[in-house]
Amino acid sequence: SSASDWQATRSASVKIKPGAEACVLALNEHADDAVNFQGTTSVAMNGCVIAANSDASDAVNRGGSAVVSAACVSTVGETEGMTPPSATLTCGTPLENQYASFDPLADVVPPALGTCKSMPNGKMVTLSPGTYCDKSWTGKITLNPGVYILRGVSVKPGGNGTLTGAGVTLFLMEGSQIYINANEQVNLSPMTTGPYAGITIYQPHGNTSALTLNGGAGSVISGFIYAPDATITYAGNSDMNSQGSCLRLVGDTVQITGNSAFKSDCAAELGSREMYASRMITLAK
Repeated sequence: SSASDWQATRSASVKIKPGAEACVLALNEHADDAVNFQGTTSVAMNGCVIAANSDASDAVNRGGSAVVSAACVSTVGETEGMTPPSATLTCGTPLENQYASFDPLADVVPPALGTCKSMPNGKMVTLSPGTYCDKSWTGKITLNPGVYILRGVSVKPGGNGTLTGAGVTLFLMEGSQIYINANEQVNLSPMTTGPYAGITIYQPHGNTSALTLNGGAGSVISGFIYAPDATITYAGNSDMNSQGSCLRLVGDTVQITGNSAFKSDCAAELGSREMYASRMITLAK
């Protein structure tokens, strides 16, 4: 007789849960300077993590005279310039070679495009929720609360123009673009209930138009700004002594200039929508 082989089956299970709260996330997997702080910049992200899914050696970069403080930095790759005295991290040193961060809005489905509404004439307009098509928005624009679907629309308020809306979500469809320059003012905040709670600007996959938010003094933006296939350029002008705003930037890449403050613990303002850096994987059994 001959010995029989033992048949053995092994199994293991793991738990995957998100890491710490993040305020900025670059989704690009290979870009240099995926998150980039440049210029005469002072950025405070108290309690928040700066995250990048890029595996580049400079996935998160701080250059020039920029000064950054944050809970931590988490990146798949490595960082440059994120050390004292110009960068102050509560965690001590950047967390490099980490797992990628989850896309916080990956499951969001934009609404149906809808029938195009007419755009009022004049340099001072108040709009109601709905679908707007093939127009340029200029001047002083006030948005009533609700969902706005932009199809081929260019939002460029122009010199001394404004874009104001509380409790709004803007969907930038079919190549729509928002460009806010330094001499314009933008004040936007999201809804706190409903399927789009916490989302202020949503630019879908496939729309590669750069999203530029360089609002002048007095500008305040909160909520998720989402452009997964485009560069977000943000120049805040927040009072650095304040708590800051509940702003979350999620782009293919993110460029930050100017002074700004980001606030953590924003469950109420963002309708309980959250974003996390990296992920933790533990062996359950």
